[in-house]
Amino acid sequence: MSTISNLAFVHPEARLGKNVVVEPFAFIDADVEIGEGCHIMSHASIIGGTRIGKNTKIYDGCVIGADPQDFRWKGEKGCCTIGNNVHVYQHVIINRSIHEGASTTVGDNSYIMAQTHIGHDSKIGEYCVLGNGVKIAGDCAVGNYSVLSSSAVVHERCQIGEWALIKGGCRVNNNVPPFAIMAHNPISYYGVNAYIMRKGNFSEDLIDDIAKCYRHIYQCGTSLFNAMRRIQEDVTATPERDKVLNFIRDHGMKIAGVNTDLTY
Repeated sequence: MSTISNLAFVHPEARLGKNVVVEPFAFIDADVEIGEGCHIMSHASIIGGTRIGKNTKIYDGCVIGADPQDFRWKGEKGCCTIGNNVHVYQHVIINRSIHEGASTTVGDNSYIMAQTHIGHDSKIGEYCVLGNGVKIAGDCAVGNYSVLSSSAVVHERCQIGEWALIKGGCRVNNNVPPFAIMAHNPISYYGVNAYIMRKGNFSEDLIDDIAKCYRHIYQCGTSLFNAMRRIQEDVTATPERDKVLNFIRDHGMKIAGVNTDLTY
C-alpha cells in the first residue's frame, strides 16, 4: 500500500505503483509514472513526461523531468526515464528531451549524487556513479559502470565509454574511450581503470592488454591512426580490445587527450 502525505501534491492523472512513499511538499505532475517501491522525498518535483522504474529513491529538492535548457526546444513533449534501483540525491536536476517522444535516460542501479545536472537527451548507463556537482550537457552519453568524480564537467555531445573513470574537476571536451582514466585540465590520459575493472572480475592479463592498447594511443608519440594499426598487430584480439578500437572508429577518430597534430 502506498503512503502519500496529505501535504504533497499528486496530480490525479499521475500513475503510482504499489508501496510508493511520497513525503510532504513533494510535487508529482500529470503524465508521470512511478514504479512500485519508489520513495519520493520532501520538496522533490517529478515533472510531466517522467517515467521512474521500481525501488528508486528521489531525494529532497530534486527536479526530475525539468524543462530542457535549450533554445531549440519549442515545447515538444519529450520524456525523462529513470531505471530501477536508482538513487538520485539532493537537488539533482535532470532535463527531459527536446524531441517529441524521445527521452533523457538514467540506467538501472546508478547513483546520481547531490547537485548534479544531467542535460536533455543525455544517456546515463547502468551501474554508473556521478559524484557531487557533476555537470553533463545535452546529448551526451555515459557508458555502463563508469564513474564521474565530483565536479566533473562533460561538454555537449561528448560520449564516455563503459568502465571509464573521470577524475574530479576534469573538463571532458571530447569522447573518452572505454576502460580509461582521464584527469587534469586540459584533459589527459591517466591510466587504465584497473581498480574498478578488478571489481568487475576482469583478469589481470586482460587489464594488461587494455593498458597496452592505451600505451600505443597515448604514450608512444605516434598518430592515432598508426597507434590503432599497432594495437591490431601487437595486442591479442579480445572483445575488450575491439571495444577500444571500435569506439575510436565509431567516433570519427576523435577522442580526448590525443595530440591531433601528429601525422606519422
